[in-house]
Amino acid sequence: MSISTPASDTGGPAKGGGVREEPAKAAEQEDRTRPQVLSGSGFCKWFNVRMGFGFISMTNSEGSPVEPPLDVFVHQSKLVMEGFRSLKEGEQVEFTYKKSSKGLESLRVTGPGGGPCVGSERRPKGKVPLQKRKPKGDRCYNCGGLDHHAKECGLPPQPKKCHYCQSITHMMAQCPHKPLAPSALGPQDPHVSTSASSPGPRPYLSLPEEEERSGSSPQEGCSFSLEEPHIHRGSRTQRRKKS
Repeated sequence: MSISTPASDTGGPAKGGGVREEPAKAAEQEDRTRPQVLSGSGFCKWFNVRMGFGFISMTNSEGSPVEPPLDVFVHQSKLVMEGFRSLKEGEQVEFTYKKSSKGLESLRVTGPGGGPCVGSERRPKGKVPLQKRKPKGDRCYNCGGLDHHAKECGLPPQPKKCHYCQSITHMMAQCPHKPLAPSALGPQDPHVSTSASSPGPRPYLSLPEEEERSGSSPQEGCSFSLEEPHIHRGSRTQRRKKS
């Protein structure tokens, strides 16, 4: 006596066929999602050697001319060459590329015939190094030693002293041994030097000038001025006596 089992809704053969069809569908989906690699040729439109990228003008794709030329993005990592990788403007190249959401991107770029790219003679300008301060020598500001710094000094904190001559009687700002700055040698206030030479009344200088002209001393001038009235008085008395 045979026992029949109820057939399932899906069915054995149908289920087996579905399992076989799943890998085929997955392969088709992978082929659709996988970017198609194409080959083309053209020339470098421009390339930034500092940033390391640029664009290629594609004039031929899969053996067919492209009119007008299409721009294909190129990065320096895709260039086949030795040393510093770059492209020269107008350089003829052959490449493989793909289509992406951003546009056309190159995958491998070579020179004509698969040789290395020539590249540009330009090189990115490096940063200008900052001018280093002139070394003042390693000196400990605590003890004045030349073989270590203050943070490495083994002595306790020392009294403050002049960093120029190491004297404890004054600071470096008042150091007599420190050379003066050029500004300290000349007059700081221009009015000080011009005030002495400015014209003006000089009451104390008038008397010496008169003395130099007459050749007499101040005492002689004073005695002459005092004796003159006596001479006039004597002449008057003589006139009175005669009269």
